Amino acid sequence: MTTYQQLTRVRTRKLGLLILDARTARNKAVDMCAKAIGVSAEEYQRMEAGEVAPTLPQLEALAFYLDIPLEHFWGTQTFSSAPEEPVEPSPQLVKIRQRIIATRLRMARSNLNFTTAELADKSSIPEEKIIRFETGEEPIPLPDLEILANTLQIRNEDLFDQHGSIGNWRAEKLVVQQFLEMPQDIREFLCKPVNLPYLQLARRLSELSAEKLRGIAESLLEITF
Repeated sequence: MTTYQQLTRVRTRKLGLLILDARTARNKAVDMCAKAIGVSAEEYQRMEAGEVAPTLPQLEALAFYLDIPLEHFWGTQTFSSAPEEPVEPSPQLVKIRQRIIATRLRMARSNLNFTTAELADKSSIPEEKIIRFETGEEPIPLPDLEILANTLQIRNEDLFDQHGSIGNWRAEKLVVQQFLEMPQDIREFLCKPVNLPYLQLARRLSELSAEKLRGIAESLLEITF
């Protein structure tokens, strides 16, 4: 077994456990999760068993459906609570995201002046597979995508949906998480409507250049003294 095969096999099994954990924590049926990501129930069960790996768009759709952080699939934590009303994404969105990611990989390879043969040599992924990935003929399993992204100097996060419905949902979740991680006194200050003018002022000041901020500071010092 080659190093590439070992890496993808281990990653696929770990993904299966994380997917199973997410679904059972949310108390969702296999067929509903399968429908959410646009695969058959049998194919979905193979993912949970660690036999086949999902693609990034499929993971995005599953995270969206189960209302869980996409980062769950790169971590080791398990879930213990379920959301009230998960939203079902469109399977068509998964297909669109597959094409977008394929294009991103092809552009990244072109920017590095790699041929498909050179990328195959550097990533240990067969050239025929890379060609099928880039043309959209074959969905890219996440372990393969991670290897390709690393070889092409792309961060995994840069491949996440940024502007679609899933991307907007994820951005909202991140904002809420960042808010909850703030000290309690800061959260209380932010939640008081009377403090809104101060927040608006802080935002305007943050948009100023260092030179303008320095000028304001010097003017304040002159007034004070």
